[in-house]
Amino acid sequence: DAAKKAAAAAIAEAHKNNWAMAVAVVDISGGLLYFEKMDGTQNASIEIAIDKARSSALFKRPTKFFQDAVAAGGDGLRFLGLRGAVPAEGGFPIIMGGKVVGAIGSSGGAGNQDAQVAKAGADSIK
Repeated sequence: DAAKKAAAAAIAEAHKNNWAMAVAVVDISGGLLYFEKMDGTQNASIEIAIDKARSSALFKRPTKFFQDAVAAGGDGLRFLGLRGAVPAEGGFPIIMGGKVVGAIGSSGGAGNQDAQVAKAGADSIK
């Protein structure tokens, strides 16, 4: 139920802004729990949304962490070699009772749009 609630909040945010998005919710181990793709969303966004959610769950942090680290260069480039680390904004952990229980990822817009949609979904779960 929490996965569907998070996805519904994310999709509502996308609709509000007229953005076509794919939204994926995974459990703490990165297993897909729920997925939804809006009409008009590019097909590549299916796997991208799942990958962002999976990365956020496995590393217990927003995927923007990896994006910023890679953009800074130097030691941050090491994240490009970590299996499952997605250096693209749009993945957020889902936290319940102070613990990461899964994550949500979205894709279909610019990075900041993907992040706004996924964050709306993550923030809907308390």
